[in-house]
Amino acid sequence: MIIYEASKTEFISDITNELLVERLYHSYQEKIGRTSKREIASWENSLQRMSNVMQDPDIPIESTVAIEFKIPNTSKRVDFLVAGNDGEQDHVVIVELKQWSEVEKVESKDALVSTFLGGGIRSVTHPSYQAWSYAALIKDFNENVQEQQIELNPCAYLHNYRKTENDPLTDGHYTEHLNKAPVFAKGEIQKLRNFIKKYVRKGDKNHLIYQIEHGRIRPSKSLQDSLSSMLKGNEEFIMIDEQKVFYEDAYQLAIDSLKNTQKQVMVIDGGPGTGKSVMAVNLLVNLINDGLMTLYVSKNAAPREVYASKLKGTIKKTEIDNLFKGSGSFTKSELNEFDVIVVDEAHRLNEKSGFFGNMGENQIKELIKASKFTLFFIDEHQRVTLKDIGSIDLIKQYANEFDADLITGKLTSQFRCDGSDAYIAWLEDVLQIRKTANTHDYGVDYDFRVFDDPHAMLSEIEKLNQSNNKSRMLAGYCWEWPTKERKNTDYKDITIPEHNFEISWNLSDSIWAIDQNSVSEAGCIHTAQGLEFDYVGVIIGPDLFFQNGEVQTDYTKRARSDQSLKGIKKMAKENPEKAQSIADDIIRNTYRTLMTRGQKGCFVFCTDPELNKYFQSRLNKTYEYNDFSPGKIDMVAEDKGFYQ
Repeated sequence: MIIYEASKTEFISDITNELLVERLYHSYQEKIGRTSKREIASWENSLQRMSNVMQDPDIPIESTVAIEFKIPNTSKRVDFLVAGNDGEQDHVVIVELKQWSEVEKVESKDALVSTFLGGGIRSVTHPSYQAWSYAALIKDFNENVQEQQIELNPCAYLHNYRKTENDPLTDGHYTEHLNKAPVFAKGEIQKLRNFIKKYVRKGDKNHLIYQIEHGRIRPSKSLQDSLSSMLKGNEEFIMIDEQKVFYEDAYQLAIDSLKNTQKQVMVIDGGPGTGKSVMAVNLLVNLINDGLMTLYVSKNAAPREVYASKLKGTIKKTEIDNLFKGSGSFTKSELNEFDVIVVDEAHRLNEKSGFFGNMGENQIKELIKASKFTLFFIDEHQRVTLKDIGSIDLIKQYANEFDADLITGKLTSQFRCDGSDAYIAWLEDVLQIRKTANTHDYGVDYDFRVFDDPHAMLSEIEKLNQSNNKSRMLAGYCWEWPTKERKNTDYKDITIPEHNFEISWNLSDSIWAIDQNSVSEAGCIHTAQGLEFDYVGVIIGPDLFFQNGEVQTDYTKRARSDQSLKGIKKMAKENPEKAQSIADDIIRNTYRTLMTRGQKGCFVFCTDPELNKYFQSRLNKTYEYNDFSPGKIDMVAEDKGFYQ
């Protein structure tokens, strides 16, 4: 979508005659439906400067100008485009416009600078990186650009910014990005003109702006090849047994769905460790390789960032990131805009989207609408917040609304927890989620330990992590997280005074699950769900405790900064029994989820000593299920020597 398109002459005339803001406003209202003249007027200064640039007589009058091009498959917009020909090749120059007057270098991070924005100093992407990444996205996903070999040439123009000696904007730290997209500042109008004239020497005879705007979304061959090579030989994404069976079914259904107009929805139900995410990533890569515009979607950012990084082999941002989307990205999507959407952790979907929960109608409905074939991986027992609405019944409801064929399947084989279905059943029995036959049998090959000292548990996790960086500490969200923007872990969020123990929550800007330096940080449900490790050490907070022979929950012990139970107090005033029941399920599901992140083992330390003794007692093969009295537990646990 483009807000404004004109020839060079028409653009300059609209600026000169003060008509541009009015025309932009009406175009915006028609195509998007919401803006204000004041908002558009804020562009006027930048567009006036671009008018000055375009008045160079050597820039042909037949060149085409476009303003505010929305990149398909994103919410990003290109500020300014100039289209033409260099005599042999069609070119489109992309200009990222900034009104910044000051910039500071961010030494510790790639492609970031800090500037005054939105009332404060903020870290943002370097303008050169931003311009280049927009060009890369268009090239990688626009069929007309690919097939007609339209060259894209990005740059940035900071018309209020005056460069200085040893300038932070052009510091050597950013050389890689400056080489891909030069940045021009105040007083460098002629340099920007020369950059444009290098590529636009003749007019836009092939209607390049139209070609870009109407190009079908399709992954490029280079992106296909890159993804395939990264997946090949990566043992983390190898599928076995029923994973492979379900994958082949889903893959063929996706391919077939494009041969007819019938919308299709597939739901695969599977518990922790049944391989849902492995299948999702394989489907993403292989369907992209077949030329289908496929997206991986999850509500949680953690699995998106980790799987993208594993495919890239680096944590630097590239085009691959655009294949991994948040579940709130489809509120404005058109019907069947994408070929395939693979939704991981579908139980975590929300009704509304946006930071304030005021956008869209329903994420399940929007995902089904946006894709010809939508695949949901789901485990209803992993709904861990009050806002989680993902359910098989709701998916069926919206599939019917769109008259979509519905295919369902259930994964049962366990590939995490050392392949132990027994451990999952035992854990659900121990947490009193449901009674199972696995009162004591959690699988002979799975390493489950109870620690009465959190220092000892952390030490064991750190030791195990040395082999392959796949062991992590986790904790229930019972401690405040007030320092998400801090730069180091000197501040310790989680404190257990009686053991003189303290640890920080994971740093918010790191990919904690694979960061080599994060083993001594604790992840929570929001940063761990959807991921897996070899070993996990779980600190069970005071929201779960043992009393009167039962495992009980107390939602008031959750941290105020945790959004999982936001709204529960209001619900408790209106319907206390319902609130207690819902909160109880969420807390038990949270610990079930945390305690099934380890493939080889799970260690626990409980802040409630009685709960710790209860876990220790449940390791005893002769312990009777109904013997919940504290005295009995103490006797059994001590007799069998289970204290660490």
